[in-house]
Amino acid sequence: MTAIATAQAPAAQDGAAAKPAPTSFWTRLAYGVGAGALGVKDNGFSFFLLIFYSQVIGLDARLVGLALTVALVVDAFVDPMVGYWSDNVRSRFGRRHPFLYASAIPLAALYFLLWDPPAGLSPAALFGFVLALAISIRLFVSLYQVPGNALAAELSSDYDERSTLFSFRFFFAWAVGNAMSVMMFAVLFPMFVTATIHNGQFNRESYRVYGIIASALIFACVMISALGTHARIPHLKPPPARRDMTIGRIFGEIFETLSNRSLMVLFTASMLGTVAAGLSAPLAFYWLTYFWHFTAQQSALVTMGVFASAIIGSALAPIVTRTLGKKRGAIIVGLVAFLGNPMPITLRLLGLLPDNGSPLVFWYVFFNTMFDTALIITFQILSYSMMADLAEQSQVKTGRRSEGVFASAITFTEKVVNGAGLMMASFILTLAGIKTGADANHVSHESLWRLGAIYVPTIVALWMTMVAVISLYTITRDSHAATLKTLAGNDPSEQAPVA
Repeated sequence: MTAIATAQAPAAQDGAAAKPAPTSFWTRLAYGVGAGALGVKDNGFSFFLLIFYSQVIGLDARLVGLALTVALVVDAFVDPMVGYWSDNVRSRFGRRHPFLYASAIPLAALYFLLWDPPAGLSPAALFGFVLALAISIRLFVSLYQVPGNALAAELSSDYDERSTLFSFRFFFAWAVGNAMSVMMFAVLFPMFVTATIHNGQFNRESYRVYGIIASALIFACVMISALGTHARIPHLKPPPARRDMTIGRIFGEIFETLSNRSLMVLFTASMLGTVAAGLSAPLAFYWLTYFWHFTAQQSALVTMGVFASAIIGSALAPIVTRTLGKKRGAIIVGLVAFLGNPMPITLRLLGLLPDNGSPLVFWYVFFNTMFDTALIITFQILSYSMMADLAEQSQVKTGRRSEGVFASAITFTEKVVNGAGLMMASFILTLAGIKTGADANHVSHESLWRLGAIYVPTIVALWMTMVAVISLYTITRDSHAATLKTLAGNDPSEQAPVA
């Protein structure tokens, strides 16, 4: 009998986890802080790595994009195995925490090395250096991120509380990651202006110092999250019953879990959204520096506005969940956010904004970025909370808790296609005619116009398709409650929490 055939009825557990009390504020806080490590890594990879290696170190932007794309693809195929492993591991620290503790030191150390490349390397050697470190960092990120994201569905089975948990998670991911951008523009870049380097953004020493600070912060966030949620281990779900494991059975169970229709919807939407994010994030500082000609202080102020975005978005997501439901809320919020995001660039292309240097332009970009980013954060929280709701639906069908596999499916898409977005960004820069090492004051108006004219329709098409796909998701508040009731009839430990 195949692995899939034997899993139709709920599997027996090696003991039942005690029914957990509602998560406390401190548990939510610790869980959220852990995403700060991911925020630092994502911020660096998305915003600074391309400009650092192409404009400061001198490696062709296309080679940087290729290195990161290869690293993402290699790492992505590890994610389902990490997810499955964390679903089934047995230890006195539970299923998730061994991975959190094991990843802290290697992830921090490797991240520092990425920002301090040896001097004098040939382009081929430099490409190999970036590729090796990017792969290594991504692998340890998988060991931390997949079990960490899976933990949310175990901390609570409540439809609304899961959005609250991910609100904490996304607040710290955005806030801590953004703090590094603010630090770079407000502190490090001005600090490393020299007689020959008039913008510290092009001084490699500023990135080395960034690497020291960022790696220490990554380590601290991982350990705070692991230690702060450690007391919840006795209340988390146990692994499935022991069974004979073969390669065929392992992959059979993975594919059975991944066949969930709503997961396929989120999988596809995540793929489209990640391509869009991979396209937009590396160009963010090109808009600030080259397109709008903002000073380092103005760019710092724009990025500081994202702190308000994180607060607004994190507060808004639970409200949207309670009032509109997750799917409907994601569709409405997504439409507003993704149509509003490229609006300043569109208005400039149409000649409807004043010239650069006008205070009106700066404040319009500032407030547009702040409020639009808040809506994007809300959309992301709702999407991840929708993913957590798949755990119980899948358990009814397969008899297994597969939070890790579900979490890995989302990170899989993020990693496989994020590099595609980065590659798109590098080729758009090439098509626009913005060359490696180009000074912001010497990029032509025609190049900047081409940059915007190619970018806007591409990003809008990706985002609108993603929102359309989300509309096919099937789990609602009522269906989730019915699933919890079904599980409660099979196992008293699955009783739905009191609202």
